[in-house]
Amino acid sequence: MSNVCDKAEELLSEMVRDLGFQLEVTSRWIDDGCLLNLSGPDVPLALAENAEMLDAFEVLLFQALGRELEREHRFICDADGFRQTRKAELQAMARFAGEQVRKGGRPFTFGVLNSTERRIIHLTIQKEEDLVTESVGIGRDRRLQVRLK
Repeated sequence: MSNVCDKAEELLSEMVRDLGFQLEVTSRWIDDGCLLNLSGPDVPLALAENAEMLDAFEVLLFQALGRELEREHRFICDADGFRQTRKAELQAMARFAGEQVRKGGRPFTFGVLNSTERRIIHLTIQKEEDLVTESVGIGRDRRLQVRLK
């Protein structure tokens, strides 16, 4: 799978260069898929607005090369460890939601999360025997709900 990761690194490098950003791209294969790390003077731009640029790069890479990935893998764009920090935050939020559901017996519904963020919470709650997650709503109104089984 490193071949698709090499292609993604090359494509993303071309994109950031053509867009005029001062960013270097490196890639490596991890369990979740192809991790592409951006470094350089324009990292703060890539992380602005809750890292929307990283999300956009992931969408573009998936559109261009997604057919070459197995279903359980994805493209993950990161800079300054943002994704790892966010993943830890989401896992903590999932544990908190689980505690609230257990205490009150009522479902806990998260605010707006992108599909990658919802997936992290799904996977975290999946390890709990007494809890289940469900995506409710459509499109931009989609929310993630944690409830008792």
